[in-house]
Amino acid sequence: MFRRFRGRALMYGIVLLPWAVPTAVSARMWEWMYNAEIGVLNHLLGTPVNWLGSPGWAMHAAIAMDVWKSTPFVALLLVAALQGIPADLYRAAAVDGARGWTLLRRITLPLLAPVMLVAVVFRAIDAFRVFDAIYVLTGGGPANSTETLSIYVYRTLFQSLEFGYGAALSVVTLACAALLTLAYLWVLTRRIA
Repeated sequence: MFRRFRGRALMYGIVLLPWAVPTAVSARMWEWMYNAEIGVLNHLLGTPVNWLGSPGWAMHAAIAMDVWKSTPFVALLLVAALQGIPADLYRAAAVDGARGWTLLRRITLPLLAPVMLVAVVFRAIDAFRVFDAIYVLTGGGPANSTETLSIYVYRTLFQSLEFGYGAALSVVTLACAALLTLAYLWVLTRRIA
């Protein structure tokens, strides 16, 4: 996606499509694809797997859906970071005899590291707060195997009506996200210093 080629705009559109689809719509789409009887995934694999009805498979199915939904965001960050790397660095390294793997290891990855850290933090925070996708896909089941912290907080607050405990859980969720952000800042400042 970084290099110029014919159809690049179309490629951007295709890659960003999962991010543009509303989360509830994509969760319902994945639910149909995972359907044990008429789902396209079982048809393609030729095996009857109960993706959303089995505690062993449900979390993996939910993770796959979330990765599909959020990958365009990470790709967009990385493409923007790649476009920010000066071409002169690659030309200078080529003059010194650097090729493929050396360019990747010595120039590209070190310059992408701060952006990759940002992407990891955003995705980790997003994983803490994921609610709508899994709630629509499985409702936290089967047997609470896909219950995330956000779904647990929701059930505690609005189904069990334990407002104090639910509020405390919300604060803990916020604290976990803050700790992740602080860890990111610590890693980034140590890397720059």
